[in-house]
Amino acid sequence: MTITHDDKEKMIREAEKFSSSVLENDTSGHDWWHIHRVVQMAKRIAREEGADPFVCTIAALLHDVADEKLNPSKEAGLQKVEAWLEANLPEEEHRAHVMDIISNMSYNGGKNPPMRTLEGKVVQDADRLDAIGAISIARAFVYAGWKGTPIHDPAIPPRGEMTAEEYRNGKSTAINHFHEKLLKLKDLVNTDAARKIAEERHLYMEQFVERFYEEWDGNR
Repeated sequence: MTITHDDKEKMIREAEKFSSSVLENDTSGHDWWHIHRVVQMAKRIAREEGADPFVCTIAALLHDVADEKLNPSKEAGLQKVEAWLEANLPEEEHRAHVMDIISNMSYNGGKNPPMRTLEGKVVQDADRLDAIGAISIARAFVYAGWKGTPIHDPAIPPRGEMTAEEYRNGKSTAINHFHEKLLKLKDLVNTDAARKIAEERHLYMEQFVERFYEEWDGNR
């Protein structure tokens, strides 16, 4: 079966509707507008790196539908995406590729293996770039509020090495999240195109954290 450009555009529109219907009321920072930003960035990086824009777009649209934070389990989230793909994406190769990307792209305490395809690297980079910079700062505090964790507590130090379970469910703070994840992402992006963006956004985030501690201590 030959999939035309119009077919692909229709599938993308259906994926947008599905993702929006699942995430439009999210308050954890993984809402529809996060998806929108990741999609736009994935398209940008895909153009620069020569990746398949269709696979990148579909995977970016669906990646947080499967997020284990927003589902009873990782398996339940993946099954939700797989069922949609079975009903809407006719080519098994595309379905398998999208599932491979979504199954392996999360940070997961830094424990997931490297992405296997260029498209996977592109979508992972686009998602990680939304966790670096000004928007990342806003999302970090939204997520902390959603989880019920404090902004900062000097008695709770940032965690070093931890299991995926400890990363997901252990005791932490919004500011610790910068040290435990966000400030590490710059060195974990895959593509040259993303690396240029990450460098500038990372610097902005570093300056914010430094200023936060100065204000916390009454020095600014």
